[in-house]
Amino acid sequence: MKLTKEQRAILTGTLLGDAFLQKTGKRNARLRLEHGAAQKEYLFWKAGEFSRLFQGKPVFVERVHPVTKRTYQYWRQQSNATPELGKWRKLFYPDGKKHIPPTLPDLLNQPIALAVWYMDDGYYYPKDHNSYLYLGRVAKEEAEIAAQAISRNFGVHARIYDKKQKGFALYFSPSETQKLHSIIRKHMLPLFQYKLSAVATQMSP
Repeated sequence: MKLTKEQRAILTGTLLGDAFLQKTGKRNARLRLEHGAAQKEYLFWKAGEFSRLFQGKPVFVERVHPVTKRTYQYWRQQSNATPELGKWRKLFYPDGKKHIPPTLPDLLNQPIALAVWYMDDGYYYPKDHNSYLYLGRVAKEEAEIAAQAISRNFGVHARIYDKKQKGFALYFSPSETQKLHSIIRKHMLPLFQYKLSAVATQMSP
């Protein structure tokens, strides 16, 4: 199947974020989505954007951590396996591990792609008026690719921070946060409004 331009953008954002592409055979892959119980609406929205891929029903899962004994609740849904997703897996999992591909500037070129990535892995700190986009345990070179893609395509400039155990993150200063949020705001689900800064109000003369 061929993905639409918007589907490609949403897929890019979610692969950069929380999604996983599972290899099935030599050419195919399936997309697996997992989100916490409180983000059920988000998982349903994602799956709905790929209605031809996701034909089954989401599954509610409870898992007890073997060490902490805490119970984790989340929703999971897996797509059909297709050669198209197999091609995307080669981009993002060239050696079986997730990477930020060198071609990201060509993939991350629509606001909705950036919004989905931010809904997955972005954080806003109201006290300091800044934002972070957590990249996980990627190489420094991959973090630089991510920063360059956002800068080139959206004119938003980030600094790369090494968050040690959390891996690399992109830091957006208060002024860059305002630019970032203005670009992605209309694509953010109501569930994630807490990740956005307040809209500046215009004072009447």
